[in-house]
Amino acid sequence: MASSDNFISLFLKGLAMGAANVIPGVSGGTVALITGIYQRLINAIKSCDHNAIKLFFTGKFKALWQHIDGHFLAAIFAGVAISILSLARLFEYLLEHYERYTMAFFFGLILLSIYYVGKQVTRWAPSTVIALLAGTAVAVATALLAPASENPATWYVFLCGVVAISSMILPGLSGSFILIIMGNYALVLGAISSFDFSILLPLAIGCGVGLIVFSHFIAWIFKHYEDQTLAAMTGFVLGSLVIIWPWKTAITRSIERVGKPAKEVVEKYVWSLPDFASGETLIACGLIVAGAAAVAIMERVAGKG
Repeated sequence: MASSDNFISLFLKGLAMGAANVIPGVSGGTVALITGIYQRLINAIKSCDHNAIKLFFTGKFKALWQHIDGHFLAAIFAGVAISILSLARLFEYLLEHYERYTMAFFFGLILLSIYYVGKQVTRWAPSTVIALLAGTAVAVATALLAPASENPATWYVFLCGVVAISSMILPGLSGSFILIIMGNYALVLGAISSFDFSILLPLAIGCGVGLIVFSHFIAWIFKHYEDQTLAAMTGFVLGSLVIIWPWKTAITRSIERVGKPAKEVVEKYVWSLPDFASGETLIACGLIVAGAAAVAIMERVAGKG
């Protein structure tokens, strides 16, 4: 069995994808792209179509499993689920108590991964350079946007679902950060706490529609413009470094939740330069190097697999 089909290997990549979604500016799509499973993931999601429904209702479960690349999806989603229930809690703790150090490690990880992602582009031409710059500009502009006002209108909540789920599978963009920018992060958080289905239902429908439509769009783009797409995604990841930059101060506000303690929500960031006379800065720089080394090691191990 090929290493790419090894259940344990795919499961571990799913673990990394689930944990990544906790870090602002890092998405599961980024990890999928770094680990070389992004296109397969998109194609597998895309295969959950009318043919899959037809196979299900006709009882052709073996054919259905093959059609949707079931072995792959089962391993990935099992890893994501376990990560959300376990590893994600660890990263939440680290972000709460050691945010700068945690962000420094991920900054180094993402920084070197840009090289490996960009290396997947077979030919750099004016079109790929433009795609790279455009992707970077979009990611940076998104990070600098001021959050919109909260809007509970059904159509807007549906749109939030579409955009948030699309950003979650798009490298370099964080779904939770997109919800903050669109102004409905607190609304969604409160709806989850109070089981407000007037918000959760249109959000879920939007997520479903966004996942199906966006996976088809990305698959089509990859098929016809693979180098330009990879270059744009390299730009997304590059631009996400603005959000992951360790030396920034978060401007937050407190939101009330039904039956739970109030939660601080980030509204925007104020960036600064590191103080190299500080011991904390030296530790953070060391963690940046460690993050980069982790990517290099993973790449070397994967290359031998």
